[in-house]
Amino acid sequence: MDAKQLSQRLATVGQFVPQGARVADIGSDHAYLPANLALNQRISYAVAGEVVKGPFENAQHEIQKLALTALVQARLADGLAAIQPADRIDTITIAGMGGPLIRHILEQGSAQLAGVKRLVLQPNVGEATVRDWLAAHQFKLVAERILAEDGHTYEILVADHVAEPVSYTATETLFGPFLLAEKSPVFREKWQHERQRAQMAVSQMQQAKVVPAEHLAAVQTKINIIEGVLADVGK
Repeated sequence: MDAKQLSQRLATVGQFVPQGARVADIGSDHAYLPANLALNQRISYAVAGEVVKGPFENAQHEIQKLALTALVQARLADGLAAIQPADRIDTITIAGMGGPLIRHILEQGSAQLAGVKRLVLQPNVGEATVRDWLAAHQFKLVAERILAEDGHTYEILVADHVAEPVSYTATETLFGPFLLAEKSPVFREKWQHERQRAQMAVSQMQQAKVVPAEHLAAVQTKINIIEGVLADVGK
C-alpha cells in the first residue's frame, strides 16, 4: 500500500470525504490517505496529524516525495491538537484505532470540533462507544460500511454535525443502524464470530469457583440480542 494505491479500508474511508474538503487525518502514519485525496484532486487542504515522531517523519517524507507540500501539512501533535484555527478544517478522518481511543481523542479535542461538519471514523474495535459519543455530541450517522480485508473486519462510521438531538436504540448503537438495515454477509459473519466468543466467555465464567453473576448475565443478554439479530438476517 502507498498513497497511490490505498488498502480497501482506507479507500473506503476516503470515499466519504466530501469533494473540496479541508481535512484533518488524525493518526495519519505515512499520510497515505490525505496524500491520495490530494493526488486525486478530492480535497483543497489537509493536515496529517501524528503523535509519534517516527510516523510523523514518515508523513513528512511522503508529502515531500509526492510534491504535495502546498496541499498537505504534517503536524506532530496529540490528537486534534494538530488542528489550528487557520486550517478551517471541516472534515476529520480517524482510522485504525480502537473505539475507546477515538472517543478519547474526540472528547479531548472538543474545542477543535468547532466548524467541523463531518467525521469519518474507522474504529478497529469498540464501535458502539464511538456511536454513543457521536449521538451525545449531535453527530448523526449518515452512512456506515462493513468490510473484510486481510483477515480482519472493519466498520466505517460517517457522521455529520446536526442541530437537532440524536439518539439510537441500544441495538442500533451496538450493531449500527445502517449495517443493521443492510445485514450484509460480512455483518453476519462478524456477529456469528462475536456470538461464539461470548458463548466461550459464558462457559468459562460458569466454570469459575466464584461465578460473576452480574457479568455473566450481561454477556448472556448480549448473546440473546445477537441471536435475535442473526435470526432476522436469515429472513
